[in-house]
Order: sequence, then structure tokens, then C-alpha cells
Amino acid sequence: MAKSGAIRAGIGGWTFAPWRGTFYPDTLRQKDELHYASRQLATIEVNGTYYGSQKPATYAKWASDAPDDFVFSLKGNRFVTNRKVLAEAGESLERFIGSGIAELGDRLGPILWQFAPTKRFDPDDFGAFLAMLPGSRDGVGLKHAVEVRHDSFSSPDFVALAEKHGVAIVYAEHFTYPEIADVTAPFVYARLQKGQDDIPTAYSDDALDHWAARVRLWAEGGQPDDLPLADGQRKPPNEPRDVFVYFIHEGKIRAPQAAMALQQRVA
Repeated sequence: MAKSGAIRAGIGGWTFAPWRGTFYPDTLRQKDELHYASRQLATIEVNGTYYGSQKPATYAKWASDAPDDFVFSLKGNRFVTNRKVLAEAGESLERFIGSGIAELGDRLGPILWQFAPTKRFDPDDFGAFLAMLPGSRDGVGLKHAVEVRHDSFSSPDFVALAEKHGVAIVYAEHFTYPEIADVTAPFVYARLQKGQDDIPTAYSDDALDHWAARVRLWAEGGQPDDLPLADGQRKPPNEPRDVFVYFIHEGKIRAPQAAMALQQRVA
């Protein structure tokens, strides 16, 4: 057994005008940005899938543009998560899963399901949603992560439910939303959202050093003791896990530099 899972640090999307000249070379054609970004970073979280469906040919093109061992995570479509009764999301869920995401093949990483800040924890309804999440499509394995943004989810019952279904709880470092760092799946998904554009790497060297230590611990099967837990009494299995870390939201201009700096620290 490997002593540590794979660690991938990345950004949200690859199309952002301020990255031209700060991350992308001035002479790079816009159509070549994914090709370039996927060779500087280990993963990218695709946000466009949250707002609208993509075609199978689009997913296939993304896969062909990216090198071996690069991984995309996809944000699940909003029509699945932005509803009062999640148990009724089956049709929208199938539409998204069947839209061609399997064309990414081994470059498909986790699917991120993001919920509105107003969405409260209802154990029965949320459990019904998690039970609907498929484990594969067209021979491609699927893994799921949920980002919840209401304080009612800071509950041992939520942690137990996520663990039961093998779904990761997104650790979201954010100024407003609750931070839940409980490990509930064979992988860890973190979204770091407190960067600053006036720092060349969005986070200070000390902050990146601390994050590198936490990420290594996650990858080795541990759980950092300096991050908030919804169930402090529970101990997850001590086994290697893949870790996905995304620098997004605040400090976005310097997010690529943050991801590369963290990746260098954990190499």
C-alpha cells in the first residue's frame, strides 16, 4: 500500500482575463490556455458546468488538451442542488451525469455539489440525495464531494451520513461559511478562499507551509487537529487518501502561483 495518496493543487477554471500576463505568457493564444494551464498545475475545478450543460465533444476536447495524470473536478449543475426538496433531483442529476462527463475518462476527478447558504440540513432529504449519487457512468468511476454553507450542517449526524455514502465533505476555508474538516471519504477536497492579490503567491510563505503540512497529513491518512470538526469524537480510518486543493475566490489573480507554490512544497 502506498504511504501517501496523490496531492493535487489547482485553481477554479482557466479563463480569467487578469491571468493574461500574470500567469499566461503575453503571446499565448486564448484557445491554448487550457493546454498551458494543465501543464503548470495538477488539477482544475471547472465552474462552467454549474451554470450550464456541456456537450460530450467538449469534455472529450478538454481531456485531449490535458496531459496524462491531470485531473478535472466538475462543479455539479445548479439545477440539481438549488431546490427545496433534494430527493426530487433525480431527473436533473441524471441529465448532468449523462451529459458526457465520462468522456473525460481517467482525467475525471471529483464532482463537487455546492449548496446555497440558505440550504439547511435535513437528514432525511439530504440522505436521499446522497443515496442517488451514482458510483460510475459508462465504465468511469465517479466520486462526489458536497460543499454545504449553512451552520446547521456542523453536526455529527451530517458527518455520519456523508461517511455512510462515501461522500467527501468539502473543507471550505471561507470568511463567512462554516468550516467542516471532518474526513468522510477515500479522498479530501479543500477550497482555500482567503488569498490576497497583494501577495505574490496569494498566501504568505508561512501560511503555505502550514497548508502543506495539513495536506501531507490528509494524504497520509490523518486529520489535522487545528481545523474545525463537526464531530470531534470520531476518528476516520488511517489510510492514504488523494487530496485535491483549490485556490479560488479571494486572491484569484495570484491563485495559479499559490497552487504551484503549494505543489512544490508537497512534491
